[in-house]
This record gives sequence, structure tokens and C-alpha cells, in this order.
Amino acid sequence: MRRFRRLRTSNAMRELVRETRLSKSELIYPMFVSDSIIEKKPIDSMPGIFQYPLDNLYELIKQVSDSEISGVLIFGIPNEKDELATSAYDDNGITQRAIRYIKSEFPKLLVIADICLCEYTSHGHCGVVKDGVILNDQTLPLLCEMAVSMAKAGADIIAPSDMMDGRVAAIRRSLDENGFVYTPIMAYSAKFASVYYTPFRDAAESAPAFGDRRTYQMDSANAREALREISDDIDEGADMVMVKPALPYLDIVHEASKRFDLPLAAYNVSGEYSMVKAAAQLGWIDERRVVMENLTSIKRAGANIIITYHALDAAKWIDEEN
Repeated sequence: MRRFRRLRTSNAMRELVRETRLSKSELIYPMFVSDSIIEKKPIDSMPGIFQYPLDNLYELIKQVSDSEISGVLIFGIPNEKDELATSAYDDNGITQRAIRYIKSEFPKLLVIADICLCEYTSHGHCGVVKDGVILNDQTLPLLCEMAVSMAKAGADIIAPSDMMDGRVAAIRRSLDENGFVYTPIMAYSAKFASVYYTPFRDAAESAPAFGDRRTYQMDSANAREALREISDDIDEGADMVMVKPALPYLDIVHEASKRFDLPLAAYNVSGEYSMVKAAAQLGWIDERRVVMENLTSIKRAGANIIITYHALDAAKWIDEEN
């Protein structure tokens, strides 16, 4: 009889034969910066997460830098919104100013700029709207302007999350034409229309004013389509690809990791975070063990990069385990 338990007899033995190991360098912390507040503002649906004004960013970014995770994914909330999201591609917009500040204070920290119009539009949708329809091709030039503006500000990685068809190719072309040949694109390639995003919409103030996003984000039932989306983004010039959300779509993460040889990110999204925090606050789960198990499962499925609101806690716990 094979006795598998021989390799489980102690913590040292389990560590010796462990197949999947989390690293701090694989973690990215999402953050929110707002132009309409003067003190950091808690997000009620995301305990421990805040919107930050530009003047209070140092506290957070110093913590991120000290944690030795790789960097941040930045979301901006402007003071004014309009139908064409003009503040998204304003070189003096809140997100652009935040990127310049972070890179000036912590130049070694990676800054990933989310490229989407939803936080900047008055209607909350990710593209140009006409007669209640989100227009794909009319949105692409605005995304390109936004991407170039973020690259000018110093963003290390451009991450389009809008799910408009053809946006990776358009952004790649615009970046190249404006001299940002070496700025990589991390495409939100398989981004599903998920209820797990609900707390994020509180944090980013980006809930759609009408309808939903199911005409451009993916149907949660479709796996083969997700792989086609990823393949197309790679063909269009993506340097990294992403699956979002992470935990309900580990099958997609796993299949993508086997099929494609680009770096693969998975976004452990707000709803996944908030469920853990709520259950932990009620004493129903051990937060640390659940978080580490969740992140390990994402890594085990094949993700090379994990974007998670747990990143700072996880970095501390990784240190304690080593």
C-alpha cells in the first residue's frame, strides 16, 4: 500500500514537498485615488479598503513599497464626469497625477494603469453611448487617448479592461506611434459579466446608470469563448493576459495557462475579497488561512500574477511563514 501520509507528518515535511508556493513578487495591489475627497474614505462594502486623495497617497504607497509586492493597479475617480469621459485622457487628470506622484516617490514600484472609461463617464458604462447602445468602434479612439496619457504620466503597464473588440490592437498601435514601444499591455482578456464586481462599483463609483454590461463583458457560462478572447488579444499584441474574476473561473485560468505561453494574471476581485472579510468579521472563518488557501488555488491553477485586495496582508503572512 502506498502511504501518502509519510510526506505529511510534520510542517517541515509538508514544506519540503510543497508543489505550489506563493511569492510576494507575484502580487499586485489594486488602489483607488479620488479627486473629490480631502481625507481617505473607507469603502463600506470592502472593509479595510479606502479611496485616497492625492495628498494622502504617501502612507499607502510606502506600505506597498515596504511589503515588497511588485506594484499597484490604479483606479481614478475624477471630480467631474461627462458622457465622453474626458477626464480619463486629461494629462492633468487625477489618475495621471497620481501615477506621476507614485513614480517620483517610488520609482521602482510597478504602476499598472487600468484603461476603461466607466469611472469617468456620467452614465457609468465602459464606452461611448448612443440611444442606450454602447458603441464599440467609437470608443476605441478614446481608449487609445487614455492609454497614451497614462503612459506619458509614467505608467509601467497599460491594462485595458473595457472589453471592446479590437481595443488591444488599437492601443498597441497608438502607444507605438507615440513612442511607447516598450510599454507592455496587460489585457483583461477574459473578463466576465460578474456579480462579484458589486463592491468595486462602490469603491470606483462606476455603477452603470442604466442596464448592465452584459453586451460587452463575457457570459459567465462560456469557457471556449474565453479562450478565443485570450487568443485574439495575444494576436493583437497583448504582452500579458488576464482572467477576471479569479476563483469562480479557475477552470479558465488553468486552461489558459496550458494553452498560452504569455504571463497570465488572475484578478481576485472585490466580491471575493468582501465575502472573506464579512465571514471573518462574524467569526465564521479563519481569515488568514482562507486568504492563503484562495491565493494558493489561483497560483496552482496556473496564474503567474495575482491581483488582490489581500496583497498587503498576504505579503506579511508569506514573510511570517518563511
